[in-house]
Amino acid sequence: MNSISNIWNHPKTSAAGLLIAVVTIASALTQQGITLGAAGNGTVVTLISGLATALLGLLARDPASSGVNTNSANSTVKLGVWALISLLLPLPFMSGCSARTVAQEIVNWTPALESAVATVDSTAALLASADAPVFAEATAGFDAASNLLVAQAKAYLANPTASALAQLQNAVVIFEQQVNASLLSAARIANPNSQAHVLNAINGVAAIVIAILSLVSSISSKAAVARMAARSTIKLAAVSPYLDKVKATAFVAGHYGEPVDLARVQVAEVELSARQAGF
Repeated sequence: MNSISNIWNHPKTSAAGLLIAVVTIASALTQQGITLGAAGNGTVVTLISGLATALLGLLARDPASSGVNTNSANSTVKLGVWALISLLLPLPFMSGCSARTVAQEIVNWTPALESAVATVDSTAALLASADAPVFAEATAGFDAASNLLVAQAKAYLANPTASALAQLQNAVVIFEQQVNASLLSAARIANPNSQAHVLNAINGVAAIVIAILSLVSSISSKAAVARMAARSTIKLAAVSPYLDKVKATAFVAGHYGEPVDLARVQVAEVELSARQAGF
């Protein structure tokens, strides 16, 4: 009876909880390849998820109005936060973005990527003499991998064919694996100051490469993602202790011009989705 009473007394919060559950279940179904049939250019699951997200947006309203008590206002604010996250979080099961749009977003990340790689190149000068050669060897392929990934992203944007996408998939996996390997190498550096400099530099690259990996995966078939994951022999789970979530959050928030709290949720969701996909 208490549950029924709570639903009756707090209909808006209850409705939001139900809609969030619908979005979450839709995510799980899509990750398992369950579509429930086609709906226009998408699937039934995608349609249901999109409708639930839209309704969440309608529920989020400004509580600052006369006659609204504090508890009700706080409840509505929390509801608005959840609705905002659901509306803006780029979950992998949400469709609607064309391959060309995603390709442009990948290209948009490339200036930040080039800057992060340049930071890696200049970091050796900050390290203890014994650590610099180890770091240089661990990151030796970053420049070539970065140039290849940028070139393939631009090539796919200019001509988004299956062949160009396959080359882009290959380029991002190669770079992602190099970054993972370098993180494991950095963990073996004994000098704490050197290790801090190394991890900070590599994490700048890692945050962007993981974001690009997520974007590439979002326009790839399930079979293609599985092939990409199979080539990823150093998994994210192995390097997760060395990933700087704060740095990644700052990169995402700055790139998209969004609140840090939202970026933090996005970073966590992207890493979780990548690990679930087998990376």
